[in-house]
Amino acid sequence: MTQKRLSDSIADDIISMIVIEKRFQPGDKLPNENVLSEELNISRTTLREAIRILVTNGIVEIKRGRGTFIKEALDIDHMQHFGLLTDAKINAKDLYEMRLIFEPEAAYYATIRASDQEMKRIIDYGLQIEEKIKKKQDRTAEEQKFHQSIVKAAHNEFMEKLMPVIYQAIDKGVILSVEKEVAIKDTLNDHQMIMDFMKNRNPEGARSAMKIHILHAMSELGIE
Repeated sequence: MTQKRLSDSIADDIISMIVIEKRFQPGDKLPNENVLSEELNISRTTLREAIRILVTNGIVEIKRGRGTFIKEALDIDHMQHFGLLTDAKINAKDLYEMRLIFEPEAAYYATIRASDQEMKRIIDYGLQIEEKIKKKQDRTAEEQKFHQSIVKAAHNEFMEKLMPVIYQAIDKGVILSVEKEVAIKDTLNDHQMIMDFMKNRNPEGARSAMKIHILHAMSELGIE
């Protein structure tokens, strides 16, 4: 890997910390050079080059004598569309295959284990997604909360650790499906089916409904 490509990859990692992991918010200061280069296991020279790429793209700014900061005016929603992320990081097919392996089982266990309060939260997020779709508003945050609430209700700490992968897939899917009416219609129907099975405490039904939901998305996004 060349120095240039490595610095691009590191720039991607920092973008991922902002957009996917939500580790840094607009206005936040990045860790100092020594700490961040050690965490990313790279030289300070490579880190500086990655920071230069982020400065050029208007993501961070260097304040002399104070450090490097995420730009105050940074639009995180716009960042979902940012083209710098590497193909590997946002490869829709790989991400959706992970969802297909993981989320139907999460739905199965959540249907069995969710408390009444957790079930109510899942349903509430599902209804919020419907409202956003009907108003033609961005639903990425609600999609993430809906799926996160299902995973949390499965009460398996290792499942929760996979959520950043799921977030990436949801982000990518929402972006790709913005102009696809059939995908939006299926999302509404599929979510309703998932919620119905979960409310009725039918784990097999919830598992199947989640699998259908993800297969629909893969088909409509052309990533089967």
